[in-house]
Amino acid sequence: MEPPAGQGRRGPLAKGMKLAVEKVTWQKAGRVSEPGRYMFRFGWLTVAAEDLAVWNQFPNAAFALVRVTTAADEDEFRLGAFDVGGEDLSPHGH
Repeated sequence: MEPPAGQGRRGPLAKGMKLAVEKVTWQKAGRVSEPGRYMFRFGWLTVAAEDLAVWNQFPNAAFALVRVTTAADEDEFRLGAFDVGGEDLSPHGH
């Protein structure tokens, strides 16, 4: 269930306050090579095979961290939207 408009997962947001989007790169994630659940300084991160495919193709891509709601009150995240950081996306590299 999503929080009501104007509220974050941890309560109301001050008017004009912006949420900081934490991003993680493959390097920050320790260049993990297998899908799975990993413990990092910010909490648990689940990395899917699809995330690894992006990092294999675009090693400098930065993913937004998405908080996952769990039954336990743990900091749990998955990878969301990503930015390839200006890498050439054309099929012929130009």
